[in-house]
Amino acid sequence: MTSPAHPTEPARRLLSLDVVRGITIAFMIMVNNNGGSPWGFMNHADWNGLTATDLVFPTFVFVMGISVVFAIEGRLARGATRGQVVRHTVQRALILCLLGIVVNNFPFFELDHMRFYGVLQRIAVCYLAVSLLYLWKPRAWPIAAALVIALVGYWVLVRWIPVPGAGMPGRDVPFMDVRQNLVSWVDRQLFPYHLYRDAPDHNVRDPEGLLSDLPAIGTALMGMLTGVWLRTRRAIPSEVRTLAGAALASLALGYLWALWFPLNKNMWTSSYVLVAGGYSLALLALVFWAVEQKGWRTGWTWIWLVFGTNAIAAYMFSELLPGVLLNVHFTAGGTRTDVIAFVFDHVFAHIPDPGWAAFAYAVSFTAVCFVPVWMLYRRRIFLKV
Repeated sequence: MTSPAHPTEPARRLLSLDVVRGITIAFMIMVNNNGGSPWGFMNHADWNGLTATDLVFPTFVFVMGISVVFAIEGRLARGATRGQVVRHTVQRALILCLLGIVVNNFPFFELDHMRFYGVLQRIAVCYLAVSLLYLWKPRAWPIAAALVIALVGYWVLVRWIPVPGAGMPGRDVPFMDVRQNLVSWVDRQLFPYHLYRDAPDHNVRDPEGLLSDLPAIGTALMGMLTGVWLRTRRAIPSEVRTLAGAALASLALGYLWALWFPLNKNMWTSSYVLVAGGYSLALLALVFWAVEQKGWRTGWTWIWLVFGTNAIAAYMFSELLPGVLLNVHFTAGGTRTDVIAFVFDHVFAHIPDPGWAAFAYAVSFTAVCFVPVWMLYRRRIFLKV
């Protein structure tokens, strides 16, 4: 496959994008290792609803959508053919899926209950879908059309398609019932006993299941639309204003739709896509203003750049480390314990307030995860899959 003529202008590098990615991955590590925090914003909503924690994953997918635009344009500008970019995209998606399976099942890899869905797998699916779309039609209108189809189509499927064995949502079974919804039903048919929330007699659901990949792709498409617009290189103050305006519009539309299609991270509802996308745009606008417009590029950005330029490595380390520490058992004071429980009981549990104790643990764990990516950053090593 050959590539048609393509502009050779170098792809724009946005420091603010790396900063947003770094903030996102750092907070992701904190909430995934929150020390049993009693604070609501440090935990996911049980079902319908929204917390700050529920915004972390979609923000990462949103930023990935922006990055795809600049990455593809950069490879094409350096002389890669579209066929080469397609092969690289497929290869990267497969590697992300394999890494996700490792993260989910480390360190025991029990085949009878091995989980195949996951965070990195969802990122891989979204990355593959939006990359191939952009390579096919690198224009705003097909991306916007795909976004509308993804969000409206998902709403139609969840709201108007009967759940086998249960009936019509909103009539025979409550709309968006925890167990009896089309999303969970599909996952139980495909991977029985291999889902995120197993019970002795049945599986319930998986928050990164197959059908909910459709609106998650919508999140990446929102990022891609933002990336296409940012490549137009308007005046920076104008870009900031437009990002802020888009954030407000997305939030307003998302919260309005939530009246009929509730915000739900587990099912990744269409209203959730718009609301989470609005907050992602707001964060990007704020960081874009500080870094690109005001020129505040030193000092405060360093930590986030370290995390943001090796985000997958930081995430992998943060997910695998607990699997090791929780399985190093020993006896202390006549009690059988593990490394994490011992450290928490002998250090953080002495903080009187349980919320601050858990928060201190989460920050400390994130600081530990910072060390290996900082060592990579110092050596200018950026791990790519």
